[in-house]
Amino acid sequence: MNTDLFNKLEQVTDRDSFFAFVKALIEDRKDEKAKELINPREPYGSGANDWVNENVEDFLEAALAWAEDTNMGQSQELSGEPSWKSIAVFLYSGKIYE
Repeated sequence: MNTDLFNKLEQVTDRDSFFAFVKALIEDRKDEKAKELINPREPYGSGANDWVNENVEDFLEAALAWAEDTNMGQSQELSGEPSWKSIAVFLYSGKIYE
């Protein structure tokens, strides 16, 4: 797990911290793609930075599946009105949820 990315996720409270998280998520994906050039990932496995989904369709599908399966993260106390944090968690889930 990329602890820097997870720390950015945990720090999301407003628009600016959300944007910082999205930038970190982008860099995390770029880093994984660079690592895959050296060490290709196994089929159906996660990559070096734990990315499970390789394209935007799978990424968004996974984020949606996570939201539906967990009722938008009720176990993470993210139910109710959307917040910058809940949107960040939604995006992060697209990275890791299958």
